[in-house]
Amino acid sequence: MAQPAHIAFLGFGEAARAFCWTLGKADPALKFSAYDIKLGGPEASAMSGAMARAGVTVVNAAEGLADADWIVSAVTADQSLEAIGPLVPALGPGTLVIDINSVSPGRKRQTAELICATGAAYLDMAVMSPVHPKGHASPVLLAGQGIDGLRAPLDRLGFAYDVAGDEPGAATAIKMVRSLFVKGLEAITVETLLAAEASGCRDVILSSLAASYPGLEWPALAGYNFERTLRHGARRAVEMEESAATLDALGLNGGLAREIAAVQRAQGAAGAASLCGETLHDIVANNLRARMKACPRQDDDAEKVPPET
Repeated sequence: MAQPAHIAFLGFGEAARAFCWTLGKADPALKFSAYDIKLGGPEASAMSGAMARAGVTVVNAAEGLADADWIVSAVTADQSLEAIGPLVPALGPGTLVIDINSVSPGRKRQTAELICATGAAYLDMAVMSPVHPKGHASPVLLAGQGIDGLRAPLDRLGFAYDVAGDEPGAATAIKMVRSLFVKGLEAITVETLLAAEASGCRDVILSSLAASYPGLEWPALAGYNFERTLRHGARRAVEMEESAATLDALGLNGGLAREIAAVQRAQGAAGAASLCGETLHDIVANNLRARMKACPRQDDDAEKVPPET
């Protein structure tokens, strides 16, 4: 496949913005365009402003992206199939759709079937690390037909990739299974330290875990896990629902992933305001108050919310 001259983004959230920024630095001649569903809602001004600051042409309908050489689908996981629908009738040979959404293998296979039926090409791309600061140069896994023909443009633009397989879904399967551990460790950290704070044994728990698992670098990892869940919990919850669907489809139990999703969702609802304060103690205490306020207990213990410090 030829080197792209025009890359479009379906969805222009954190991942798309990070990719756009670093791709523009890798090839200043690239043209960018984007469509996001928020352009049609109350956040339209903020979204169009973000696109303008990134030097991206604003497109007012998904099908308007079809003249791009590459289209990067970067929407919320629960909308990945629905978002591509309006674009499909406008697709044709010569276009590559790169699906970076954190969804189940089954969802990516469904999406690939729709896209490939038009003559366009499809690439399952799983982003395996936070997108900042490397953007599109973050480690990714690829799966799909015709990857060998993509190596030259991918290499020239500076993608850091490994190939997971020829079939769509092979890359995202690895991410979905890995996320069970990564997002699960975040959830375990959060729930353990909230329970420790509520029961008055926070310092003992932190000391004990640091001694038992020195390689995890407590309490620094605990602070990092709280930060990720509070800032990105809503998105992580949807990803973990997709992880649950992946496990269910394998004949395994997706229940653990759904419980992790519930913790991530609760953290996202508590929000980044819980991060105020200078110490891990401040963050945990603030987070506990936010969580208990959102879901108050119905017995006498409900009043045992830790006091403001």
